[in-house]
Amino acid sequence: MIVILEANLAQSSDEYRQVRNHLEKLPGITLREHQEFGIEQVLTEFYLIGNTAALAKEEIENLPGVDRVVRISEEYRILGQHRDDHRPTAFTYNGVTFSQENLNVFAGLCAVDTPEHVELMLAALQQHGQVCTRMGAYKPRTNPYSFQGHGKSCLPYVFDLAGKYGIKVIAMEVTHENHVEEINQALQQTGNPTGVLLQIGTRNTQNFELLKAVGRQRRFPVLIKRGFGITLEESLNAAEYLASEGNTHIVFGLRGMKTNMADPHRNFVDFAHVPVVKRLTRMPVCIDPSHSVGSRHSAPDGITDLLHATAQGVIAGANMILIDFHPHPGKALVDGPQALTLDELGYFLEDVRIARAAYEMRVSLAKSQH
Repeated sequence: MIVILEANLAQSSDEYRQVRNHLEKLPGITLREHQEFGIEQVLTEFYLIGNTAALAKEEIENLPGVDRVVRISEEYRILGQHRDDHRPTAFTYNGVTFSQENLNVFAGLCAVDTPEHVELMLAALQQHGQVCTRMGAYKPRTNPYSFQGHGKSCLPYVFDLAGKYGIKVIAMEVTHENHVEEINQALQQTGNPTGVLLQIGTRNTQNFELLKAVGRQRRFPVLIKRGFGITLEESLNAAEYLASEGNTHIVFGLRGMKTNMADPHRNFVDFAHVPVVKRLTRMPVCIDPSHSVGSRHSAPDGITDLLHATAQGVIAGANMILIDFHPHPGKALVDGPQALTLDELGYFLEDVRIARAAYEMRVSLAKSQH
């Protein structure tokens, strides 16, 4: 059960204290408080954990200061779409809105290699009006001898250049809770010129201690990718781990499933699950066509498999695209064969615009039938 208080109700108010005292005395119930900070208002929510079926919803709703009470299902208690649940499916971070209603493109380097390549990438994004990117500093690899990323040594120049070119949010994978602190320190050192969307990669989807640590911090939102060898339900529960620790600013990423049935693609493209995730949860949904397809092969129509997969996700309602670009893919230290070139950035963005327009037309058509 979720108890949502009236907007901007101060913790020092009599109403707040009365509600909290009442909830804390409920037998067999654990209370967890969460605050959502919007542009104009702060919402306080109490999560009641335990046998809530016996609680009288109307009694709690009649307490002073309570706006509404939401009964929730067993699964995805915090992130789920529950009946009569009108909580927002959006959050704003560093001026960028993440929502089930919009679309953000995060084009960039899968792995940071040189300052020159970072600057070329960010300059191209600015030229095309983009304010988001991906930059990999920490790279978990299957082969222990493969390039593991420059780590914290590259963070200062990545953040400085991001500020120079107007980049507001960088998607950056972390593999240990220490990386979060390193990112925090580097941002402070450079004067906070940009923001970071922490990324939990597919290998760490069930690294529960990492999920708890990242969930406990509130500064950075999180992109959690689906685990490549587990079910969708297991991956959504991994996202719930983040939320249960307090951080509900989460984007869920689809990046393909690990199976030989996907051949010749790198992974089996799972973008048909975009509407499923949006139906089950309040999370915006990201697609990662680069790591799903893993190549630049083209169909007879002249369109690459990569762009076809991207369009499939966008036309299904995706809210974010994580896509690999590189100024010189042949020199990339990670995943060069699947990276698009800077000359293709304008073409890619226009193809995405066409797919998004088609999705919006489909939504309009569906609404006209009701």
